[in-house]
Amino acid sequence: MAGERENGGPLCLDLFCGIGGLTSGLEAAGLHCVGGVDSWHEARATFEHNHAPLRCMEADLGRTPLAKIENFFDISAADVDIVAGGPPCQGFSTVGKREAADPRNSLWTAFRDLVAAIRPAYVIIENVEGLLVMQKGKVRESILDSFAELGYRMDCQLLRAADYGVPQLRKRTVFLGWIEGLCPVDFPLPVRDGPVSVGDAIFDLPPLKASESAASYTAPPKTLYQKARRKDTDILTNHEAAHHSADLVEVIRHIPDGGNRKSIPGHLQPRSGFHNSYSRLASWKPAVAITSNMRKPSSARAIHPTQHRGLTVREGLRLQSFDDDFVVLGSRTSQYLQVGNAVPPLLGRALGVAVFEAYRANEAEAIRAARSGGVRYVRRNLTLFDFEAEMASAL
Repeated sequence: MAGERENGGPLCLDLFCGIGGLTSGLEAAGLHCVGGVDSWHEARATFEHNHAPLRCMEADLGRTPLAKIENFFDISAADVDIVAGGPPCQGFSTVGKREAADPRNSLWTAFRDLVAAIRPAYVIIENVEGLLVMQKGKVRESILDSFAELGYRMDCQLLRAADYGVPQLRKRTVFLGWIEGLCPVDFPLPVRDGPVSVGDAIFDLPPLKASESAASYTAPPKTLYQKARRKDTDILTNHEAAHHSADLVEVIRHIPDGGNRKSIPGHLQPRSGFHNSYSRLASWKPAVAITSNMRKPSSARAIHPTQHRGLTVREGLRLQSFDDDFVVLGSRTSQYLQVGNAVPPLLGRALGVAVFEAYRANEAEAIRAARSGGVRYVRRNLTLFDFEAEMASAL
């Protein structure tokens, strides 16, 4: 079996780490993260506040050479067994145009180039749901081909956070890769227990009216999920409701648990907004995808199931599966943005367990040989897109 570090499991580096939701999950799975890299100042501060003594390197990965990362973390690239992250892929060019001018492309290529230089045993990429169909699937195929050129086998799936204990229906595209010759990674199976509902996740938190806040609990946890998130925390943070006008509160009052704007009387109907605006979360279901607009009743299903207001940062953290001892720093607007952009830790944990199991199934010498060997192109199984491309080039 592969050897492990004395102070933890295989070493992992989290790129585009944000506040470290993926780092939290990977650490919980037994991996040992050396730290994270991100260009967002407030996210870096939140990361280091919660993950100390781990550090977050504040840097533009499109302009940061590997040597600077090694110096910052005082490590050698040869020691990094797993590279994880969520690089922007919107700018990744399609087949035949890999150097497109889109500025976001440099971030994707920076991630790919760092993987090529580090040559970790395993790679984890997390990204938006729409990536699978972006440019009619060409972006997905380009990513798979790009890693095949580096000698990596890779698979991708669309995973639903609610299937891994997160009280949220957020879907994410996940790529899991491994150097040719190492044990493959199986995607994690959904947990056996049923999905966690919004009520199961947040109903133990102190009730608030608009503009109110609370710094301590007023009731004991009522569910296993609530108990797990509280741990031994005594102080409640990030639980402050946004200010809403009296007119807006009156509009919200007419919407039932899980209801929508259809319940608002005609004379109070907002003049703008989409069909899912001014809708309450359903207490008996997982939440929809949590976004940075979770405090705004005019956003898509962002109203508390029973209280007349948008969600607090703490409620957003609960619905993202962060523990209550996790504190988000920065301005209020930034706090919501940081939480909305985060990877749910319980989803990260499921991915970490899957990769850790594959890593441990290898002999240590096999990992060293695979990482130190020359890059060998891995021919992928042709998809319909590949087949059509090859036929066109042969004509």
